[in-house]
Amino acid sequence: MNRNENKTPVLSGRDLNKEYTNRDRKVRPLQHVDFDLYPGEILGIVGESGSGKSTLLKVICGIEKPESGKMFYNGEEYTGKGPEKTGKFLQMVFQDAYGSFDPRMKMEKSLKEGTGASKDEIVHAIGEVGLKEELLDRRPRHLSGGQCQRMSIARALLSHAGVLLCDEITSALDVTTQAQVVKLLMEIRDMEQVSVIMVSHDLALVSMICDRIMVMKDGVVVDQGKTDDVIANPSDEYTRKLLNSIIAV
Repeated sequence: MNRNENKTPVLSGRDLNKEYTNRDRKVRPLQHVDFDLYPGEILGIVGESGSGKSTLLKVICGIEKPESGKMFYNGEEYTGKGPEKTGKFLQMVFQDAYGSFDPRMKMEKSLKEGTGASKDEIVHAIGEVGLKEELLDRRPRHLSGGQCQRMSIARALLSHAGVLLCDEITSALDVTTQAQVVKLLMEIRDMEQVSVIMVSHDLALVSMICDRIMVMKDGVVVDQGKTDDVIANPSDEYTRKLLNSIIAV
């Protein structure tokens, strides 16, 4: 099914550029990046370490500002707004789920303070991600990695944001738990009608669940399109290299 047919993007970026100075050397993690995310879509952004994919997420959600370029949510420009404003419609789900929670707080208090949700809303949200109410009485360190990552997804759901930004959220999990979290994302996309950007270095994982793929190298988008098209007919040698690394494993 083509989820993009006759639809306009819920989130877009145009000509995004980001530059750092590192020991008198200019680093450009984003160079003229364009992207579109459509309603109800999972977009995978793939690349090796240093490709610019995580920087792009930080720029999208307002943690960092681009040197130039524009971003749009449902057609409205929001470039330059900070995370306190973008949090109303975009929510990050971080790689380090444990680090994203206050270790001193029990989960119920943490979710309540982070979202303003009621106890009933919190119980409902963690139920949607497959967790039991009894876990709300635990602190992060008393949860498994998969449970903690599910709590972070529940927190994002409680914000009622239209877009979830997932930064390497399965990389610290074992294979079985990875599969569970990936299945959960697909279910949430269908149940809640949210759109998802999933950043990963793992092309095999992304290709299983994403409607479209965007491949980045050295801050540049080198390939993008429908997942099946990119996998079957990669337009860039770097994408072929990533595909060959999957086959070799």
